[in-house]
Amino acid sequence: MSDLQADLERIKKFSKDLGAIHTEFTQESNPADGYGTQELGSRTVVDAFGDFSSNWKIHRERLTDELKILRDLSAAAAENFEAIDKALADALRGEDKKNSKPRTPQGPR
Repeated sequence: MSDLQADLERIKKFSKDLGAIHTEFTQESNPADGYGTQELGSRTVVDAFGDFSSNWKIHRERLTDELKILRDLSAAAAENFEAIDKALADALRGEDKKNSKPRTPQGPR
């Protein structure tokens, strides 16, 4: 018999938190957008922000894809653990009922 235990509430919260992070990454604009020499004071800094912006967009898209995958996997894990737990509980209840029925003596055959 396995002693496997899963904290379903923690797994569900993990999935929900990943969903919130995914939403933030997909809805937030690039932090480097909208800044020019007026705000940053130097064309060199503006160019560096531009480079950062391009890299950030690529990496943010990758991160959002990975966050979505992790969110979906953790949600599925919680659902599957719950389904297995229910199936095992139902099976045990069925066995308990079967074993608690009074046995009738059988006559000669």
